[in-house]
Amino acid sequence: MAVKLWWCAAMTMTLLTGPAPARAAAERRCGWLDNVTPGNFELVDRDGRWTIAQQGGYEAPGFDRLPDMSSKGGVATNGPHGYSCACITARTDAKSRRVIDLVSGQPRSLRQCRNDRTLPKR
Repeated sequence: MAVKLWWCAAMTMTLLTGPAPARAAAERRCGWLDNVTPGNFELVDRDGRWTIAQQGGYEAPGFDRLPDMSSKGGVATNGPHGYSCACITARTDAKSRRVIDLVSGQPRSLRQCRNDRTLPKR
């Protein structure tokens, strides 16, 4: 009897609230890792620009997993700030164009991004 009541309660809650939302799967994205001003990080890949962090505001969980921008020849354009080439594995929100969970990051050579015809030229 208790199991039957529990099952009825669970089904009622599911019908009222809907199924639990599916969590976005992590995906690998490669492109230009931009840090042109302090605290602002974005990845520009074939699908567009993805916000990773904004100075004084949003910062994706896992932000500390970003690769070191200087390890594969990053380019300084504004003091120590600039761009590099990288791949990240992350969960993203396509609507807000944000990285919502950074799982990992790997530096790539600048040549790899420069030779990728799906990326904007630098």
